[in-house]
Amino acid sequence: MSKRRVVVTGLGHVSPVGNDVATGWANLLAGKSGIGRITRFDASDLACQIAGEVRDFDISQYISPKDARRMDLFIHFGIAAALQAVADSGLDDVAGLDKTRVGVNIGSGIGGLPLIENTGVDLMEGGPRKIGPFFIPGSLINLIAGHVTILKGYQGPSYGIVSACTTGAHAIGDAARIIQYGDADVMVAGGAEGAISRLGVGGFAAMKALSTRNDDPASASRPWDKGRDGFVMGEGAGVLVLEEYEHAKKRGAKIYAELIGFGMSSDAHHITAPNAEGPARGVANALRDAGVNPDDVQYVNAHGTSTPLGDANETNALKLAFGDHAKKLVVNSTKSMTGHLLGGAGGVEAIYSILAIHNQVSPPTINLVEQDIDAGCDLDYCANTARDMKIDVAISNSFGFGGTNGTLVFKRV
Repeated sequence: MSKRRVVVTGLGHVSPVGNDVATGWANLLAGKSGIGRITRFDASDLACQIAGEVRDFDISQYISPKDARRMDLFIHFGIAAALQAVADSGLDDVAGLDKTRVGVNIGSGIGGLPLIENTGVDLMEGGPRKIGPFFIPGSLINLIAGHVTILKGYQGPSYGIVSACTTGAHAIGDAARIIQYGDADVMVAGGAEGAISRLGVGGFAAMKALSTRNDDPASASRPWDKGRDGFVMGEGAGVLVLEEYEHAKKRGAKIYAELIGFGMSSDAHHITAPNAEGPARGVANALRDAGVNPDDVQYVNAHGTSTPLGDANETNALKLAFGDHAKKLVVNSTKSMTGHLLGGAGGVEAIYSILAIHNQVSPPTINLVEQDIDAGCDLDYCANTARDMKIDVAISNSFGFGGTNGTLVFKRV
């Protein structure tokens, strides 16, 4: 039985480089960093004092202030990106849309950490009566999907995947399979994160995972550069509207790209340290699912976090998966500008991969001053300047703690 085709008909985005898709994409192509000193709290006693914060974000554009107070920030970002994507898709204008055939899968890697952190303080200082009645629903990961279904009346599958920094990619890939299996015609899918708090930043800093380039935030995220010293936390959300091809075609929808493949794998190696074989296997699984050969791919939106081990490991994984063709790929890390959105990364980076295809251009990897050839980082990383190029097939990689890997394959339509 042939699989039902899945296309992308809507995009929604909140990130450190812009609170909508158009702004974020323009800033990426211009090589603008969204990373700065942390402003949300006093980080002066932390080893890492920088992050990619979402700025000038107004949740009241999407929901009432009363409702917003009952949710943590990651839910705000997820709702905003989802409603943007739905508006972009034109679904609201479809007369007689069968909402029992529309579902939502928006995940988060960490969820309501700031709310949990603050409520813990309230409990310790004021006792149990200080715990708000909306603490639990305000911090649960699946409540992004829950709120979106309530706001839009969607009655199809509703859930939220949790797989660390692979969450967004897994949510999108799994949602596509829901459509392929015939359980829905439309899925609103992606990832969100809002974990820039003292506990969140302090926790990653305790692992020695974060950059400490505090005096020069804009240059701190520098994938594949010899001077990289860790990742920079980001926040936001990326959400797609995925739609069965004939359903989209029948209503005359704008189609950005086709999602032709999805692959997963596990390293079975270490809770935080990566190995190359697991990601390579995930890429190979995705290409096999897509029915394309390695040499059909032109562009890779890499996981590319700017960690000394991770960047070299992903390069090795690409060499294993693509063989000699790896040298012909254009490999890009948009995290050089956004920072690492954790569970939201796979969503925003899927959007950037789709727009790379749609506009036939690779964003730059900024801050790549001295490529780390000694560590084997010797591919074409589209250093510092966006590049016009032919892109028929692109992949987006996401990897997470626990050795979980996800790869999405998009094709030009």
